[in-house]
Amino acid sequence: MITIHQIKSEIKFDESGRRLELRDMLDSKDFLRKKAAKILGVNLTDVSDVTILKHSIDARKKPQIFQVYTLGVTLKDKSLEDKIVKKCKNNNAARYAPQIYQFPVSGESRLPQKPVIIGMGPAGLFCGYMLARHGYKPILLERGFDVDTRTRDVEAYWNGGRLNLESNVQFGEGGAGTFSDGKLNTLVKDKNGRNAEVLRIFAEFGAPEQILYESRPHIGTDILKRVVANMRNDIIKNGGEVRFGAKVTGLQIREGVLSGVEVNDSEMIPATQAVLAIGHSARDTFTYLDQIRVPMEAKAFAVGVRVQHPQRLINECMYGVEHGNKLPAAPYKLTAQTSTGRGVYSFCMCPGGYIVNASSEPGQIAVNGMSDSDRGSGHANSAIIVQVTPEDYGADGPLAGVAFQRRLEEKAYSIGHGCVPVQYYGDYKRNQSSQNPVDPGSSQPCIKGEYVYANLRGLLPQSCEQALMEGMEQFDRTIKGFAGESVLLAGVESRTSSPVRICRDDTLQCPVVRGLYPCGEGAGYAGGITSAAMDGMRIAEQIAMQFKP
Repeated sequence: MITIHQIKSEIKFDESGRRLELRDMLDSKDFLRKKAAKILGVNLTDVSDVTILKHSIDARKKPQIFQVYTLGVTLKDKSLEDKIVKKCKNNNAARYAPQIYQFPVSGESRLPQKPVIIGMGPAGLFCGYMLARHGYKPILLERGFDVDTRTRDVEAYWNGGRLNLESNVQFGEGGAGTFSDGKLNTLVKDKNGRNAEVLRIFAEFGAPEQILYESRPHIGTDILKRVVANMRNDIIKNGGEVRFGAKVTGLQIREGVLSGVEVNDSEMIPATQAVLAIGHSARDTFTYLDQIRVPMEAKAFAVGVRVQHPQRLINECMYGVEHGNKLPAAPYKLTAQTSTGRGVYSFCMCPGGYIVNASSEPGQIAVNGMSDSDRGSGHANSAIIVQVTPEDYGADGPLAGVAFQRRLEEKAYSIGHGCVPVQYYGDYKRNQSSQNPVDPGSSQPCIKGEYVYANLRGLLPQSCEQALMEGMEQFDRTIKGFAGESVLLAGVESRTSSPVRICRDDTLQCPVVRGLYPCGEGAGYAGGITSAAMDGMRIAEQIAMQFKP
């Protein structure tokens, strides 16, 4: 196959300004075949097939907006492909060199017990899936519940019910990423094809095919729930065991070697290989690990607030006023360096999404963002966050960042009287509480969960508040109106990543507990759905290279 990069086609609109859909435009398979044949200097009949490998929207020359493709082109006579690429003067054409993922050949020793996976977020789910598919019959332990039960618990809490401490936005099948935008982009360098394999597996179990080639792939909470359940069922079909309501409460360690995993203070599962994929909010587990002297260290992360805008504002900035709201809900990515020396940046941006109450402990409030696959809420939200380091935590020790998070979330709970506190940015700058909006132009809160108008000043450390406002004003120069008076803030965004790193060595094991594998975002080795899934795959490979099923 031959790849051709940077094939552009202008997005067309009819006389009324309506965007012509893909099936009505020249951007059909026939058009792409003709374009590829012309670039390669071959007859149309010589082209057997074209495959979209990458797709993005380029609005840098608005009001002209283009679709940009990377195509995989298969010729009927494949033996001519090298000759045609060499002859082709277009530098965007080359032989296709795919990264093909290969699970390693198993080791010589037989695994004495089934491997145990602790946690069913993306890291644990993909680790368990890879081991199950290759005959290892893993046991997956999840302290929360299956995704359907979990969804009912979360929605009940959002509607004023009780917070279930084991079944919420943080805990349960699929992990925290289930109630998110489902973004699948990652900055992790991928020499082994794990990234593409993650996307392929998601698509196999119900995610839209577009995630395989979109430049910013996402699934959405509504579809991601089905995908997660389908993967769980496949794990079971392949001999794995999945147990919900199974909280790991202890580890049995003999002479520095793992020998068992305790569940619910009552059952010991024999295990010499266990994957610690606990997620970034398993604070009680962090405390237990610290007590038994598992090496951990406090790490930097970021804190801030959720910022909500009308999606129309973002679309018109990104695509132009003329056609801005006739294209898919636009994302943005913003960074700023401030006079405090702190970086400020957008994180987990949710086009057409919702702010959600993502709390998991009593007396505390934390927020996150999510969206469904259609991104159709009419509102955009993003975390605007400020870097914090162990020097900011006010204490020493590996769990100092956890204590720092808790203090922020307790303040948010107090400010909001148990609800999500919200404030308009103009009032935030003036350090005065917001009231129910009377201005029709004010952004109405688009929040899953109860909220209350309040004053968020004093929630973050003063240096972070100053950096946040400086960052907002800088972002306003990129997106006019970003720092408008009626832009809505919600707090506190504190679960951006794990404040802890559980140490592991070159074999990916805990250096003082052989057979224990810290894994994923909670252990400090990933940042998002895809990178966590890739880390889970990497751990599965490491176990497989040592043992046969």
